[in-house]
Amino acid sequence: MPTLHPVHLVGAGPGDPELLTLKAVRVIREATVILVDDLVGEQVLASVLDGVATPPRIVQVGKRGGCASTPQAFIERLLVREALAGEKVVRLKGGDPLVFGRAGEEIAALREAGVDVQVVNGITAGLAAVNALGTGWTDRRCAQGVLLVTGHAQPGHPGPDWDAIGAAAASGITLVVYMGVAQAPRIVEGLLRQLPADWPAAVVQGASSANERCGLSTLGELPAMLQDEGFGSPAVLVIGRVLEAGALAQAEALLTPPVARAAG
Repeated sequence: MPTLHPVHLVGAGPGDPELLTLKAVRVIREATVILVDDLVGEQVLASVLDGVATPPRIVQVGKRGGCASTPQAFIERLLVREALAGEKVVRLKGGDPLVFGRAGEEIAALREAGVDVQVVNGITAGLAAVNALGTGWTDRRCAQGVLLVTGHAQPGHPGPDWDAIGAAAASGITLVVYMGVAQAPRIVEGLLRQLPADWPAAVVQGASSANERCGLSTLGELPAMLQDEGFGSPAVLVIGRVLEAGALAQAEALLTPPVARAAG
């Protein structure tokens, strides 16, 4: 009977290979089989596996909302089969496995088959997105919390309550919406029942990658901007007053003389 190794669910981060953790790099380089998500940055594997004596077998199991995708049940069966065959399996996911990465379903399937699972966290795209916008999730001047929410509802489920989410945003919560570009008109319609049309909003496509694009808008004008400027997946929507705080901080940095900044 082959030796069973734990399956590692590894976060590849938002796209920039240098944002991987040291543990993620080690586990990837030790793998014999890697099941790769569609949102993993193009340069990640090439960078990490450079110089590896025996490269792992790479299996593409892409999943992208609104596109042809590998069925989740097939991915889970493949993870179990490879693990039980004694392979050192890595399931490589964009961002962090535990943030809208279906990790819970894969962990359950592996544990049911008697396979140990270890998660290696990665930087989630929503964090890279606010960094690209020059701000953060929280700012004590205007935002006391953050809400990560998906704009892509599972078939047969009603999806998020945007009215309630809008009320949370009005109380000082930053909204970070994953997979929300296609559903932006519906999302904005719900949020506008609680938020004014001039509430700050933004989009970041391909955060941290070479193809990163950012767009600033207001909540009311967000759907039109997304369509007019051709934003698409993978992208993150950011809605909240932190966008104003970020703009203010950037303006202050530009207005402060370099000598004063160095002295501070």
